[in-house]
Amino acid sequence: MKERLARLKAIRKLIKTYRIESQEILLGHLQKEGFMVTQATLSRDLKLLKVGKISDGHNGYVYTLPGEDDRQEHERTYVHDFLRGYVSIDWSGNMVVIRTYSGHSDSVALAVDNLALDDVLGTIAGRDNTVFVCLREGITGEDFMAQMREKIPELED
Repeated sequence: MKERLARLKAIRKLIKTYRIESQEILLGHLQKEGFMVTQATLSRDLKLLKVGKISDGHNGYVYTLPGEDDRQEHERTYVHDFLRGYVSIDWSGNMVVIRTYSGHSDSVALAVDNLALDDVLGTIAGRDNTVFVCLREGITGEDFMAQMREKIPELED
């Protein structure tokens, strides 16, 4: 059972991370992650997770998780809130400090939390214009910035 839960978590992560067009491609990614499963097992997992396919806007279809469209819309809102409120980002080790415009610390911290970066343990919004971000052990400010730029390409250096 434990392996199944780990596999389901891996499937969700892969669908969120990569552009998965077929079960064959997903099986390849799972094998790279160390999961050896049959196509029939994968098919049951996808049904259990209620994975669907949506148009990629070109000539194909990609896998999507339930609520993914809503999540993407919310993520765009959080990106907008972050860009509107932040002034600068600095770090030391696995601690990041984001300076914000006055009164924007809550919305910037909420945005970081809701961008669902795996390496962020949590945020603390200051009283007015500062957000503290704690990263997982071994994750640096540079790693954090790389993840943020993936989510927010408009983020300035």
